[in-house]
Amino acid sequence: MPAPDAAEQTVYVESSALLAALLEHDVAALRVLRSARRYVTSALTFAEANRAVVRARVSGRLTAVQERAAVRALRTFERRCDVVLVSDTILARAGYPFPVEPVRTLDAIHLATAEILGEPPQLVTILTRDVRVRDNATAMGHPVA
Repeated sequence: MPAPDAAEQTVYVESSALLAALLEHDVAALRVLRSARRYVTSALTFAEANRAVVRARVSGRLTAVQERAAVRALRTFERRCDVVLVSDTILARAGYPFPVEPVRTLDAIHLATAEILGEPPQLVTILTRDVRVRDNATAMGHPVA
């Protein structure tokens, strides 16, 4: 049975994909973000994204105007999605093995957050550009965009 399209299911947005959409205007990520009925992400995503925007400005990749636009887009996304706090339960799950190791700590927190949503994996698409997150999400039964 084919996976439901993004408009029919929840999309868990991992930091790398959100940053690709915000800073690189990644067409594929933007398409998924525009078509999903429900977005979910970890509170961790906003810490990672804000730091990436600051780093991009300080390193000269973004002008001050581009930085403000990225921050506004990030705030808009935050208002439109369900944000899952990094709980003790998520941290505990992140400490255990995943199907494809090694997994970095922040990636494990993203994977644990998606797992803890309580929806069958096939109904939660993981939007990511990170190969470790992608490989684990696939092994866990999630469609990946």
